[in-house]
Amino acid sequence: MKIPKRIQPLVDDGLVDEVTSQLMSGKEASVYIVRCGETIRCAKVYKEASQRSFKKASAYREGRKVRNSRRARAMEKGSGFGREQQEKVWQNAEVDALYKLAEAGVRVPSPYGCFDGVLLMELITDDEGYVAPRLNDVTMSAEQAVEDHDVMMGYIVKMLCVGLIHGDLSEFNVLVDEYGPVIIDLPQAVDASANNNAEWMLTRDVNNIRDYYSQFAPELSKTEYAKEMWALYEKGELTPEIELTGKVQENTVEADLAAIMQEIDAARNEERFRQERLKEAKDGVDESKFNWSEN
Repeated sequence: MKIPKRIQPLVDDGLVDEVTSQLMSGKEASVYIVRCGETIRCAKVYKEASQRSFKKASAYREGRKVRNSRRARAMEKGSGFGREQQEKVWQNAEVDALYKLAEAGVRVPSPYGCFDGVLLMELITDDEGYVAPRLNDVTMSAEQAVEDHDVMMGYIVKMLCVGLIHGDLSEFNVLVDEYGPVIIDLPQAVDASANNNAEWMLTRDVNNIRDYYSQFAPELSKTEYAKEMWALYEKGELTPEIELTGKVQENTVEADLAAIMQEIDAARNEERFRQERLKEAKDGVDESKFNWSEN
């Protein structure tokens, strides 16, 4: 096929030998299957900001830090240079997350570098060598659903342990090869400790995955892994090896209204009694003075 304009520089530099086909076009990027020597990989071409349809991008960028102070100031001001730098940060976020998560033991495509808005990475295939299907195209037994759901919860825990939340995780951002789930699409990954939206993004990620697998294993719909993960994370007790239960100890003790009202009445009576004693003491002093003068 014709080489896309954005990939041409990689061909010129010998990083890509051939573009064989377009794999998909999404809200933030287009993905192509490419040949690099004897290896088949994929090239993710990020769309320009004006062409992206990803909603609420600012919510995902919150907390991302830039070491270069000049770049940071430009990004805050929203100048042309600042917008250009913001795009680079957005694009590099995915390759940085891929390296970080692979090291943490999360199954993600292996990255081979990001070159001017084009991310070269591993092409995930099935056992027959075809492009691996997305999770939303896969059906499974209840037993397999429970097993893969457990794997995914483990991956999300490992992500959180290195300070990352996917931010847009669902059955559409997970591939399934012969070894199980592989998490993809990470340019919007958020810093769990610096983003004010971190907790609800984690909850949405976890619940999206839970809801999909619960179609095959209904008992999963009652689990509360997001609450459990976040509670442990906030207490500094979350570790990659932790065994989660999917349950959260809720405070189920109902308020005893009668007892509360009794305490309120007792407090009122005590205060009334105290005021009466004060009044009696004051009156008693006055009366003693009056009686003394009479004598």
